[in-house]
Amino acid sequence: FKNDYKEVIDRAFDNGVKAILNIGSNWETSLRAIEIAKKYPSGVYAAVGLHPIHVQDEDFNFENLEKLAQDKKVVALGETGLDYYHGNGTKELQKEIFRKTITIANKIGKPLIFHSRDAGDDILSVFMEEKFEPKGVMHCFAGNWQFAKYVLDLGLYLSFTGLITFSKNYETFEVIKNMPLDRLMIETDCPYMTPEPYRGKRNEPAFVIEVAKKIAEIKKISVEEVAEQTSKNAIELFGLKLKEDTSEV
Repeated sequence: FKNDYKEVIDRAFDNGVKAILNIGSNWETSLRAIEIAKKYPSGVYAAVGLHPIHVQDEDFNFENLEKLAQDKKVVALGETGLDYYHGNGTKELQKEIFRKTITIANKIGKPLIFHSRDAGDDILSVFMEEKFEPKGVMHCFAGNWQFAKYVLDLGLYLSFTGLITFSKNYETFEVIKNMPLDRLMIETDCPYMTPEPYRGKRNEPAFVIEVAKKIAEIKKISVEEVAEQTSKNAIELFGLKLKEDTSEV
């Protein structure tokens, strides 16, 4: 999106998206997310953090992260969490960075955006050990109902991507069917997880409606109800102001 992010954002707003949260995965992309967000008075926000697959790529300074996270355009810390699929050899380092990020979130009172892959038990253990206080969301959720219940009992939200439009993971469908709508979010996870009918193209925020459509189908409710409630959930968790609000953030 480096060369056409403005057009991508315009397409999203033209297609009914009211707010975009651009999530950092390392220091450079976290800075870039803030830089882009500051070009828009409202409707575009940033999250800052170090993704677990990047823990060996850079010496991440957590004093600097704490300062960065206090920027008024930053509404969350993340992505953070554990990924044992890509980083099986860095488990302890991932846990250390995850704990430090939770400490910052607790200190400044901003929510977290979690990544968990093949690491569910350790994610829950770290939550318990660190006495995580602010709310947060586990993004790109693809677990079963048992794991989902643990996460929901912690007060967290679950977010789903375009993966649900083409996956045959019926365990995830069961989670969507059973969980309360007021704890559910939708996302793109750009540039990946492109939903049907756009598979094969680069994913972008304008396509997120397809995720809402699939959730409506699974829960047997209207797309409008899904869109309204998931938007409300995101606004409440992240403290967002929508695009039509032209006041300064």
